[in-house]
Amino acid sequence: MRLPYPPEIKIIMVPCTGRVDTLHLLKAFEGGADAVMVVGCLEGDCHYLTGNIRAKKRVNRLKEDFVRMGFEAARLEMFNLSSSDGPKFAAIAMEMSERVYKLGPNKVKREAQEVWQKQQAAASPA
Repeated sequence: MRLPYPPEIKIIMVPCTGRVDTLHLLKAFEGGADAVMVVGCLEGDCHYLTGNIRAKKRVNRLKEDFVRMGFEAARLEMFNLSSSDGPKFAAIAMEMSERVYKLGPNKVKREAQEVWQKQQAAASPA
């Protein structure tokens, strides 16, 4: 059974969320992602023992850094699901999508768009 989730969500699979580094999360935002959600095994059920716990710590630390930088922490979230929780994944994906619609584009992306628009306006003959 295929469950619908927002088409703007891009899924990147990794062997374990413990492999997701802070740099990967920052690169996603730098690349224009409006939000990032990390979905890992249920706590205590990690195939690699503590990978999901390490990932959760990284996500929470980065969320704290976001607040200090003036970036919305709600753009980053960690969820723990069982692999059989397809309906819950679809619901979480919808929740994150709605959250992003309320927040609007991320600041990094918005500033890049403004710079590009100014360059285009300066380059075009008036």
